Amino acid sequence: MKMYMISLGCSKNQVDSEMIISFLKNNEFELVERPEEADLLMVNTCAFIQSAKEEAISTILDLAEYKTKGKKLVVFGCLSQRYKNELIEELPEVDMFITIKDYDRIGEKMNELFQNSSFNSEAHLSFLRRTYKTPNYMRYIRISDGCLNRCAFCAIPLIRGLLKSRTIEDITEEVKQAVNDGVYEINLISQDTTKYGFDLYKRLALVDLLDSLCKIEGKFRIRLLYLYPDIVTDELIDFIKTHDKVMPYFDIPLQHSEDKILKLMKRRGNREYLVNLIAKIKKEIPHAIFRTTMIIGFPHETEEDVDNLIEFMKETKFDRLGAFTYSKEEGTLGATYDNEVSPEVQMQRYNRVMEAQFYISLEQNRKQIGKIFDVLIEDYDREQFMYIGRSYGFAPDDIDGTIFVAAHRELNPGDVIPVKILDADSYTLTGEEVDNETN
Repeated sequence: MKMYMISLGCSKNQVDSEMIISFLKNNEFELVERPEEADLLMVNTCAFIQSAKEEAISTILDLAEYKTKGKKLVVFGCLSQRYKNELIEELPEVDMFITIKDYDRIGEKMNELFQNSSFNSEAHLSFLRRTYKTPNYMRYIRISDGCLNRCAFCAIPLIRGLLKSRTIEDITEEVKQAVNDGVYEINLISQDTTKYGFDLYKRLALVDLLDSLCKIEGKFRIRLLYLYPDIVTDELIDFIKTHDKVMPYFDIPLQHSEDKILKLMKRRGNREYLVNLIAKIKKEIPHAIFRTTMIIGFPHETEEDVDNLIEFMKETKFDRLGAFTYSKEEGTLGATYDNEVSPEVQMQRYNRVMEAQFYISLEQNRKQIGKIFDVLIEDYDREQFMYIGRSYGFAPDDIDGTIFVAAHRELNPGDVIPVKILDADSYTLTGEEVDNETN
């Protein structure tokens, strides 16, 4: 039989999709690239904010158009976890909704779907058995799931539950396997990477995990994504400073800068702490790259708050900053607040913030001119006759931008070469390959 999968949402969802596909392939399913060829149509959904839910519903309905006699349509993931009962009534086109909690019973659910017993009902999804959708030189490694934080805007704990960390030994085994497969870039992901291990070891164990991973032999680099600001500890900063295998890349979603809004959001820390944290990291690791996200238009936010946020941005100078307009999510504390900001005002404030960041990013990128970086080659632009790649300063999620590279020889995806930066705009850098002797 043949299967087709669309995976929506974040890289953490993608890891689930990779495990589900591998499970089905081990049960004699063939993965195909065209939905009309498939016997089993699947959507792994996101339900983080309203726009994600709308995208998921639209995708499900699009796939339903390919259903003919005998074909099955299955919906996995966060939307199923959160709204399964309602969706059964609203989307009769779907043959089965599988929740995240059902993943440990995937064989049993497949037997139920196809009304047979050919699937091993005892089999489980495994991080060590995945059909990777990433290029062979990079990989996402999910170190935990769920979250212990209770941010007022966030539905993730309602969907994914409390923090559930994998053991250091299990993660180390997966990374060893990746390195043996030739993977260069290891991206550690979770809902709150800095809280890793707190449930298992009763302490913050991210540095212990990194210490284990850095002992693995081979040419690879580790990137940390999704760091909660108030537990970016001195110990973690020092470890990144002293271990070349960990990229000096700090992805720290702040959500806002103003004390009043942070308190309403149930975010720990305040503006002074955030300013001091960024300054401390820059002092210890001057070449560090910083990325963050901000939520614009949270209830009770004023124009003055946005003015102050922009001043904060100009002071801290994040290399990358993305923003979202606030989405009111049922079941969250934020959904009970009054003083809502209208969608029109949210968008006006969003545009102000992103215009300010445009010039900050341009300034930060221009500081890279003249520097030499190791660049991971990913593609070739035939119109510009230049290769496309990333240094440690660019995450692989199509948010940060890219580096255009001029080279006088043929390169392949996965090659890592020294590149001197010659030009910059707010989103991209441009450079040329240099000899190792020059580097």
